[in-house]
Amino acid sequence: MRTKLPISGILTVLCVACPITRAQVSPSTGSNAGGPESASTVGKDANFGQLMNKQTGSLQFFGKVAMAAGKLPWDPIPVVVTCGDKARYNTVADARGAFYIVPAARSSELSPEKKDLNHAAPSELVGCSVSAVVDGFTSTRLTIANRTLEDDPSLGTIVLTRDEHAAGSSASSTTETAPPDAMKEFDKAHNDDLDKHFDSARHHLQKAVSIDPKFAEAWYHLGQVDQQENSAQEALSAYQKAAAADPNYIPPYEPIAELSALQKNWQAVTDATNQALKLNPAGTPQIWYFNAVGNLNLGNRAQAETSAETSLSMDPSHRAPNTEQLLAVILAGRGDYSGALEHLRHCLTYMPPGPNLDVVRQQIAQLEKVVPPAAK
Repeated sequence: MRTKLPISGILTVLCVACPITRAQVSPSTGSNAGGPESASTVGKDANFGQLMNKQTGSLQFFGKVAMAAGKLPWDPIPVVVTCGDKARYNTVADARGAFYIVPAARSSELSPEKKDLNHAAPSELVGCSVSAVVDGFTSTRLTIANRTLEDDPSLGTIVLTRDEHAAGSSASSTTETAPPDAMKEFDKAHNDDLDKHFDSARHHLQKAVSIDPKFAEAWYHLGQVDQQENSAQEALSAYQKAAAADPNYIPPYEPIAELSALQKNWQAVTDATNQALKLNPAGTPQIWYFNAVGNLNLGNRAQAETSAETSLSMDPSHRAPNTEQLLAVILAGRGDYSGALEHLRHCLTYMPPGPNLDVVRQQIAQLEKVVPPAAK
């Protein structure tokens, strides 16, 4: 689901609103990950063991997220590694709570000699803390304490506890009051969703909301299934019903912003993200990204720049769609072509091959024509 951002100026941006990512994180770091050759001095990788004896810190870490009470949310759970007060790595836990901190999948094919300094390798994270980020919940923190490859790469379990004083939450009060028959359908839908039986999940969610039309979480997940099946209008309607049923339930606001952006309804994008930020001022990289998109198209360039910078600072692993490219557009729009060029060149250190990367190359070529050589 990709579109162009219709703004004037020297640059344009692809992928204003990308589909919600539901992919699971894989622990594998290569086709031979975990095999005997990866940890021994025999076979085709015989020198590997000697090289790694000089390395401090593990090649990867893993852990789990659990709830102090109740079930894990359906959505992937953001996990952030913080060093001091700066986010250095971010990933998500899967539907069963497992998360992995692994090396980047690949370096940029365009700039293989350059490194994305904002996205730390696992071995650079020793001594940093790991926590989960779920609206309406507090998280315990784990410390990455490994010193050598022989240490156990398991970090342990992050525990989430309901924060009764939070303004908004990823858990809806309507779930607690849903009738037993509606909850039975909801639980069946959850199992179907885990097994990727989306048609069956939709059927059970539809039954759940027919039993209880105020069941916000059921409406939200029905919207996710509809969006998964590219039924954008049905999905938007379901998300809006979720937000109406429980205005303090935060998850619907991001996809409302996403789908409103596809319709170029910029006021709706801004309204949805502002409401999410009212409930949780810290926000998420995705919420700040869409807030920047909405404000930019409404002419609020200063707020758009602040929101884009906030998103980028929270997202060292670049899980939000094209935030740095959007920031380059904003800078170019106010005449800071050197700053825009710097951000676009940084995109080359982490963007995978594809249409967006081709656009970045074209944008760089455009800017190099107007930026003085001394500023390049």
